[in-house]
Amino acid sequence: MIRVNNVTLSFGKRVLFDEVNLTFTKGNCYGVIGANGAGKSTFLKILAGDIEPSKGSIEIASGQRMAVLNQNHFAFDEDTVLHTVLKGHQKMWKVMQERDAIYAKADFSEEDGLRAGELEGEFGEMGGYTAESDAAALLSDLGVKESLHSSLMKELAGVLKVRVLLAQALFGNPDILILDEPTNDLDVETINWLENFLADYENIVIVVSHDRHFLDAVCTHVADVDRQKIKIFTGNYTFWYESSQLMARQLSDKNKKTEDKRAALLEFIARFSANASKSKQATSRKKALEKLTIEEIEPSNRRYPGIIFKQLREVGNQILNIEKLAKKAENGRFLFSNVTFSVNKGDKIAFVSKDHLALSTFFRIISGEVVPDGGKYEWGTTVTKAYLPNDNSEYFEGEQINLMDWLRQFVPPHVTDVDEPFLRGFLGKMLFSGEEVLKNTHVLSGGEKVRCMLSRMMLQDPNVVILDEPTNHLDLESIQSFNESMSNFKGIVLLTSHDHTFLQTVANRVIELTPGGIIDRLMSFDEYLEDARVKQLREELYPKEGLVKA
Repeated sequence: MIRVNNVTLSFGKRVLFDEVNLTFTKGNCYGVIGANGAGKSTFLKILAGDIEPSKGSIEIASGQRMAVLNQNHFAFDEDTVLHTVLKGHQKMWKVMQERDAIYAKADFSEEDGLRAGELEGEFGEMGGYTAESDAAALLSDLGVKESLHSSLMKELAGVLKVRVLLAQALFGNPDILILDEPTNDLDVETINWLENFLADYENIVIVVSHDRHFLDAVCTHVADVDRQKIKIFTGNYTFWYESSQLMARQLSDKNKKTEDKRAALLEFIARFSANASKSKQATSRKKALEKLTIEEIEPSNRRYPGIIFKQLREVGNQILNIEKLAKKAENGRFLFSNVTFSVNKGDKIAFVSKDHLALSTFFRIISGEVVPDGGKYEWGTTVTKAYLPNDNSEYFEGEQINLMDWLRQFVPPHVTDVDEPFLRGFLGKMLFSGEEVLKNTHVLSGGEKVRCMLSRMMLQDPNVVILDEPTNHLDLESIQSFNESMSNFKGIVLLTSHDHTFLQTVANRVIELTPGGIIDRLMSFDEYLEDARVKQLREELYPKEGLVKA
């Protein structure tokens, strides 16, 4: 158990947390959610003891071990991969070091023998005799090949370092596991492995993530950071979101009788408690929901941006034709080749690849920013595109201007009546209100820049939307709104994303770009992941030696 007692944290006049009281108990996984800047990562650092609160305390049950996902990718550069994982259990590692030092003595005494015996006992009780094989198995499960286990950490690519540090946190079955964005830089297969690992985990897990599919798969509870307080709610992220939205609608519906509202809420709880998906975690979540009372459901205080795309006109029959498109990386390897397909009316296509550089490069080619090495593409004459790049920095370079003037430069020719209320309306939909519209573009955060880009895109009234990692830098509220907007959009959507839920709920077609050609399937993202023929084709189309390290 871990208890938060009257925790307050302030920086000068800014109060981040005000007398927060919480209890986290064994067998539950808590997803910490909140707007960007609300203090989610800071709260995890308080729990881990890295930050001292201004007032209050963190109480951990006696003898319990805490493990934290390390965010410093260079902290273990001089250690081997296997030793880095073993260091995740600090007490065991110290026992190993002391024991090995005693055995290495040239003048081994009787006293040394007695001490070594004590250490061997402690080592065995902590599972030390299977520690190296356990650590190696974890690494392999996370996609770090056995041939790399003896390598120094500094020799690994960044994406592999992330996996080693995750293995370090998971190693040794800690009583309290604290994870800040654990799915970053993981592929779909590894995320799925982690979901199953945590679903079966019997101790306390406290996790921050913007991946809604991940939160839904592992969480029994949501810890909502809002207005200097943190409240714990039963259920995963989707349950929290839908129940809070339902409660808000119930409160605003003055004509509906109280008993009808109560019946609707009870039906909602029953439906979710019955709709479980994973073994132990599902059982735990189901039991928690069955004990839930209506009084525990509260409407959210969150503000959700209004992401609304309208088509100036519908696309014609010819949208995008691509024939034998190819592009190589700087080192000469193929990012993709022999890409041939046509976009049809009603298409919402998820583009996937083992190499994200291939995806970004493909989108930059069809947006006219990069020239292909071979093949051609042609857009239809009725197409109006809006493109959200993965890297938007070039849109905010140059002279310092405010958001109003920034947005004004992207007004398309078909819009004639451009006054201050018009521009404020588009910025207001993206939660820039009042004096915020005069904020300088050079001081914007990553999330604010993406929201500005969305304002710019909405101005275009596009019928084709191209999205390269659209959820990067956004908080869960913006991701949720963006997701719903694209699900409801009547035009064409071409997107790539690490957000599983975004791909599953928006796309009706999946195209995978590989060095040897494409895989093209008219199906949902989940169906694509499970398709046996697709798995076989992937084996054939990717080079056997795998990708060059980043």
